[in-house]
Amino acid sequence: MPMAIAWNETPHLPKAESRIEAIDLARGIAIGLMIVSHSVSGLVGIRNVPDWGMVPIHFLTKFSSSLFILVFGVALAVAFLSHVNREDWPKRRLKLWLRAVEVWFWYKALLIIEMLPFNTPSEIVDALLYGRFGIWVEILGFYAIALLWVPLILPLWARAPLWGRLAVIALLTSLAAWLQGVSFGGNEILKALLVDHDDHYAWGQISRAPLILLGLLLGEALLRCSGDPLLKRRLTLISLGLGALMIAGFYGLALAGGDVYAAMLAVANNEGKHPPGVAFMLFSLGGALVIFALALAGGDKAARALKPLTLVGSDALKAFIFHIVMIFLVLRFLLEGKGDYSYPQALGVGGLLILGAAAWIWSTRWMARHR
Repeated sequence: MPMAIAWNETPHLPKAESRIEAIDLARGIAIGLMIVSHSVSGLVGIRNVPDWGMVPIHFLTKFSSSLFILVFGVALAVAFLSHVNREDWPKRRLKLWLRAVEVWFWYKALLIIEMLPFNTPSEIVDALLYGRFGIWVEILGFYAIALLWVPLILPLWARAPLWGRLAVIALLTSLAAWLQGVSFGGNEILKALLVDHDDHYAWGQISRAPLILLGLLLGEALLRCSGDPLLKRRLTLISLGLGALMIAGFYGLALAGGDVYAAMLAVANNEGKHPPGVAFMLFSLGGALVIFALALAGGDKAARALKPLTLVGSDALKAFIFHIVMIFLVLRFLLEGKGDYSYPQALGVGGLLILGAAAWIWSTRWMARHR
């Protein structure tokens, strides 16, 4: 099967013969980086991180958010896009909507846990009613909403020619940038939910939609490569090359600005994350593509060698719940541990939580099999 795709061609979606563990590995790496970042910011605080921790360690964790959303799109393409024209599509669409309800429930439950150590009950209620936002669990709020609209666009996406799909990605990116200058009638919450806001740590649906759609394209390409090592190698090299070019673009901007270290430190401090900035997204998305390419190149062997990360990536919601509960309910609230950890200790906690999440996922599956 040729790798080249005609501009007028609609998605070619052969059915995956089995679970693609490279996807789980890539998602597991994203969650692992997120857990390390949350452990540091939740137990130490960004202001207390030493310079050597900000760059390179905290700097490199910025790959996680883009990688997480990108792989979300890849997984949707692999598991659902090929079914939109089949009889079982209504059942699968309902499954996605029920998943949205489940994610939304855990988003609100974990929001309470996140805010317990340092917010009043009235502030927590305000956040539960979308009067304000938290920080660490807001990515779940993004997924809960995304899982409502994504099933509606998948049938349209499956019928659209390649040029149309690429145009939608470009138009949404441009629209999100333009909407940053719109006041939304002074409604900061609405703006944050749609396109991000400087004063809120929410993830905008329109501003992040291009990442999901790019993931759909990658997922389609991955399915086309199924069973063909040469095509898979080409996809790997294309993803790796594109990611490397984006990272090079970030460093090009940094050099043009005259201070590369300052540009790296800005990314480590989340400048350009909410709302998305050019420099931040070049680095974050570029790194995400590189990691995705490396996961593809490693394949099943890498997935087995890095089994804890693969396990974490195979059940992202359970891993997310585990690390938020441990950091904010157990360590920060019950044990009153904020400020008691050094930066190296927080990194160690992050590593242990990755292993703990993997062990929790494995043990719950073992118990389910032996009931």
